[in-house]
Amino acid sequence: MIQADSDDPRSSRLLLKVVPGSRRDEVVGRLGDRLKVKVAAPPEDGRANRAVCELLASTMGVSARDVSIIAGHASPEKTALVRGVTPEVAAARLGVG
Repeated sequence: MIQADSDDPRSSRLLLKVVPGSRRDEVVGRLGDRLKVKVAAPPEDGRANRAVCELLASTMGVSARDVSIIAGHASPEKTALVRGVTPEVAAARLGVG
């Protein structure tokens, strides 16, 4: 669910299950080997992906430019990269430690 980035051990890769079109933006918690994230934005023109990045950035305490979707752009199963946050800190901030 949360892994160290192979290129930068101070960054984290998050395996996500994204539910677009929800009532509100929220990090729900574990769902199997992924982290379930709900966003209100629809899955059109990358709006849900941007909403996921903004939600993760605010939850992690980093700038939105430090969060990006690196795999699964058109899929509900995505991989996000969070720069400058170790996996241990990410787990604590997401409450999945």
